[in-house]
Amino acid sequence: MRFQYHSRIPALVCVASMVLALSCVVSGIAAAESPAPLHTITTIASTVPANGDLNPYGIFVVPSTTGNLVQGDLLISNFNASSNLQGTGTTIMQISPGGTVSQFAQIDASNLPGTCTGGVGLTTALGVLRAGWVIVGSLPTTDGTSATAQAGCLLVLDPSGNVVETIYGTLINGPWDMAVLDHSTLSGGGTASLFVTNVLNGTVAAGGSVVNQGTVVRVDLTLSKSAPPFVEAMTVIGSGFAERTDPAALVIGPTGVGLSADGFSLYVADSLNNRVAAIAYPITRQTSGRTGATITKGGSLNDPLGLTVASNGDILTVNGDDGYLVQTTPDGLQVAKTLLDSSGSPPGAGALFGLVTVGQSLYYVDDAANTLNLFH
Repeated sequence: MRFQYHSRIPALVCVASMVLALSCVVSGIAAAESPAPLHTITTIASTVPANGDLNPYGIFVVPSTTGNLVQGDLLISNFNASSNLQGTGTTIMQISPGGTVSQFAQIDASNLPGTCTGGVGLTTALGVLRAGWVIVGSLPTTDGTSATAQAGCLLVLDPSGNVVETIYGTLINGPWDMAVLDHSTLSGGGTASLFVTNVLNGTVAAGGSVVNQGTVVRVDLTLSKSAPPFVEAMTVIGSGFAERTDPAALVIGPTGVGLSADGFSLYVADSLNNRVAAIAYPITRQTSGRTGATITKGGSLNDPLGLTVASNGDILTVNGDDGYLVQTTPDGLQVAKTLLDSSGSPPGAGALFGLVTVGQSLYYVDDAANTLNLFH
């Protein structure tokens, strides 16, 4: 897959202030209707472990070899147990680009080193630091329904797949997806920041009605060679995002997040409002940027869930309702859409979540087929 074929000339028609968002969105809709370049989709491997966990959500490329982690392999988190109940998956798989599969971790909810309210149900929030720490979100249920969903936590694993720490508290409430800014070193020191979307603030109590309480929280970590990451601070940098429970998806709210190439913006897939937002100065801000500025809205977007930033700075999102990948420039022009999954009813619905780019290739999980796929 190539991310640099498009022209940015149409963006010049955008003008300032409120007209900026409107004109960029309108031009983006037209651009996304043009044919996408030829591509190939290859199934790399099944994501189903020996215990039968289903519904792969998170995906992250291992940045360095340490312990059981192999540089360039992909870690994948499973949200469902073999019963197919959401919020009950406990495994993280490790898959090489060539298709070699191993189980990195199976997490025992009854044997955690700290609090994780409700237990274990691994979400799309997944990251790996150069120092070897793996962080994954948990939004657990007892029966696969939103009525039993609980706050969960962030689980920290060592390079051997052992849970060594939990990150929890009032600001971590249904961690749904995550972006990572990694300043760690191979020797174990340094710092890192996690940008975590949370989708359970008032949603269960609302019983399916939309509440505007979804958040993005920055978790700042200090790292050392001899101890698990230390939480220096948690800061709400985004708030007021729409969220609600859903019988099919468990919960819908702010999902994918990704830092812009210059670090000045954090892009957020605002699923219920069918838009991609940008929170300014996410690395340093100490107050909430609320729901951010709208980068693009509508057009080819159709419940954007997973989000990543391509090598050329474009924003890649996958739709929860129709199985399409949508490519958007940082100035809001939707330049391409490509069908990644057409299974289900309606076609492609509920199949796509985590995605990540490696050079000109895109890896993504297809939870309709329980596979890791390569789009190139």
